[in-house]
Amino acid sequence: MPLVRTTLRDPRAAAAMIAALPLGRDVIWTGVALIAALNALVISGGFVLAPPAMELPGYFQMPLALFVLLAGLMVLYVHALYWVGRAMGGQGRTETLLATVVWLQGLRLVAQIGVLVLTLVLPAAALLASLVVTFWGLWILLNFVAEILNLPGLFHAAAVLAGAALGVLLGLGFLLSLIGLTAQGV
Repeated sequence: MPLVRTTLRDPRAAAAMIAALPLGRDVIWTGVALIAALNALVISGGFVLAPPAMELPGYFQMPLALFVLLAGLMVLYVHALYWVGRAMGGQGRTETLLATVVWLQGLRLVAQIGVLVLTLVLPAAALLASLVVTFWGLWILLNFVAEILNLPGLFHAAAVLAGAALGVLLGLGFLLSLIGLTAQGV
């Protein structure tokens, strides 16, 4: 709980605390798998409780496929953050960045469950809570990226986030076109 409070109040200090933890690769990769599995279950459960208004691709209905997609995107985005950050003069390690992203995904999962429960009780409040979680989470992520990659400020971290997102989108589009999923309407 102290790390949760620090993350919400002083994200840079929390990122430094996570970076200082002696986490091995096996612990970090187990965390990636655990967070991706829990997220897949919560998303699948959310679709059962409140079906989406629009038609989604079939793999959103399959928890295992959703797990692979979430884990793959998390790892891909961390590597994109690392390399875009390095290109902008940042320093750091991918393992440390991955550990902090796993921590943030865990917090996001708890917030997502809270918003899901709130949706069942007070839908209007759930929308407001979702917006607050989104923007606060973005602010925390900016601070984490700036701290872990030793960037001079939040503007640099925002540029890294934007560059990494663009890189992931372009890379994913290219990969999906190579394996023919665009022809299937995905």
